[in-house]
Amino acid sequence: MFAMLALSIPPAAWIVAALNDIKALRIPNWISIALIASYPIAALLAGISLGDIGINLLLGVVVLFMGMGLFAFKILGGGDAKLIAASVPWVGVTALWIFLFKVAVIGGLVAVALMMFRKSPLLPVYAQAPWILKLHQSGQQIPYGIAIAGGGLWTLPQTQIFLSVFGV
Repeated sequence: MFAMLALSIPPAAWIVAALNDIKALRIPNWISIALIASYPIAALLAGISLGDIGINLLLGVVVLFMGMGLFAFKILGGGDAKLIAASVPWVGVTALWIFLFKVAVIGGLVAVALMMFRKSPLLPVYAQAPWILKLHQSGQQIPYGIAIAGGGLWTLPQTQIFLSVFGV
């Protein structure tokens, strides 16, 4: 029961991160901290071995350094790099490539939709929701937290931790 409850943490964190990224083009650090801090406890409750937990955490560190490199070249935002790195332990080694592929697919769709939105005329109704106005005018910034959240939600049922909790 506690393992199932713990398994609700990543979806909640991803949804909050995506909503924050849409509204403010920013992902608060506490979301990534909550993901990374809760993973070892949830994994232990799910019956994941200490070795697998360690490998998944190490993989998250590797992805963090890769994300920092992408951030340095202004390819990825800092919050996005931290969120994807904090999500990787939950996804694990077994579903990592599936997760990254799904994040890329959703990210491409978000980018195309946002480009189309930004090419559309600025409507007066946007003034009623300043975050929509900000999305319309923010130039090259893309709220990639949407893609990370979508990829995570889409991949979670294929992860080792999910399958362990539900005995599949």
